[in-house]
Amino acid sequence: MFHAASPRLADVSRTLIITNDFPPRAGGIETFVHELALRRPPGSVVVYCSSPSPVDAAQDPHFDLRQPFPVVRDSARVLLPTPRVARRARVIAQMEECDSVLYGAAAPLGLLAPALPVERQVALTHGHEAWWASIPGPRETLRRIGDTVDTVTHLGAYTRRRLSRALSAGAVQRMQRLHPGVDTARFRPGVGGDQVRAQYRLGERPVVVCVSRLVARKGQDTLIRAWPRVLADVPDAVLLVVGDGPDARRLRSAARGVDSVLFSGPVSTQRLPSFYDAGDVFAMPCRTRRGGLEVEGLGMVYLEASAAGLPVVAGDSGGAPDAVLDGETGVVVDGSLPGPTARALIGLLRDPTRAAQMGARGREWVSREWTWERSAERLAALLEPEQASSP
Repeated sequence: MFHAASPRLADVSRTLIITNDFPPRAGGIETFVHELALRRPPGSVVVYCSSPSPVDAAQDPHFDLRQPFPVVRDSARVLLPTPRVARRARVIAQMEECDSVLYGAAAPLGLLAPALPVERQVALTHGHEAWWASIPGPRETLRRIGDTVDTVTHLGAYTRRRLSRALSAGAVQRMQRLHPGVDTARFRPGVGGDQVRAQYRLGERPVVVCVSRLVARKGQDTLIRAWPRVLADVPDAVLLVVGDGPDARRLRSAARGVDSVLFSGPVSTQRLPSFYDAGDVFAMPCRTRRGGLEVEGLGMVYLEASAAGLPVVAGDSGGAPDAVLDGETGVVVDGSLPGPTARALIGLLRDPTRAAQMGARGREWVSREWTWERSAERLAALLEPEQASSP
C-alpha cells in the first residue's frame, strides 16, 4: 500500500530506504536503519522493506502507521535484487520523487543500484560483510555493489580493512565511516540499576554484567570459565548474564553449581538500560571463530555500557576494539582464553577508583563521538553530494 507523497523540501535529498532490516523485527541493524530514518528531515524519507514475520508483526501491529514517513511493505519476507523488486523500487522512487537511495545492508540489495534512476546511492555495511569479502562469489558481488553505488560505508578501521580486500580501488577511495549511535539519555547512570539489584538480591556486591545474545562467539563461556579465578580474589562478586540465544542451555549447564552466576533470560528493550546500570563492570570477551568467518563487527554493547558509566572488558575480535579506548574506557583481552579475562576483571573490581575513572571517560567519549545525532549528520553529508566529506 502506498502512502501519499510528503511535501518536497528544498535543498534536501528525498531518500528511498530499501531494506530487509526494519522494525517491528528487533535487532541491531533494524535499530540502526530505523534511527537514521527518524533523524532525516521531515518529508524526506520513504521506506521500502520486506514484510515482518507473523510473530514480529503481532508484537507491534500498528508500527508502520506510527512512523513519520511512508512505509511500503513488500509481500516477500526477504527482499532480493530480482527484476520484480527492481521494478517496484523504481516505481516507488519515481512516485515519491526520490533522488537518493539508502540500502539498509549493502549485500545483496546494492545490486539494485543500476536499475534506479537517482542521483545518489549509499550502501550501509554492518560487519557481517567481512564474511562476504572472504569468500569467492560473495566477494565479487561486493565488488559489483561497490562499483555501482556512490558510497559503501564501514563501521571502523577493522571493517574498512576487510571490505577493502573485495572492493575496487575506486570504491575503496569513496568509502565513508558511518556507525550506529547510542542514546545517552537512555543509557546513563541512575536509570534503574537499584531495582535490578533488588530483583536479584545483589545488595552491594560487586557485579560484572554481560549484555548480549547468547551465542558462542560473544564469549559468555569464557566468562564462566574465568569466574572461579575471579572469585578467588573477589569472593563476593556476581556475574549477571543478560539476554537469550541458542547457547542458553549450554551456558546454564556450564555454570551449574556456581551460585554467583545468574542468568536474566530475555530482557525488553525498555528495561535494558537498567541492567547495565546494575553493574560495576561490563564484560563481553568476544572471539573470532571459524577461521575468521565469524567476527564481531563493532560491538555496540561496549558503547552502551560506556554511556552507562561502566568500564568495559572487550574481546579482541574484529572491530570490537574500535568500540573501546584500550586503557582509557576499558581493557581489550584475548577472548579465547579465560586467564586474560579473569585478570582484567579482578583488576577493575579491586580498584573501584580506576574503574570509575574509566567509566566516566567512556561516557564522555560516547557522548561526544557516538551519538545518533552525529551519525545522522554523517549520513546527511553522504546523501547531499555537495556536503559529502572526503574519505
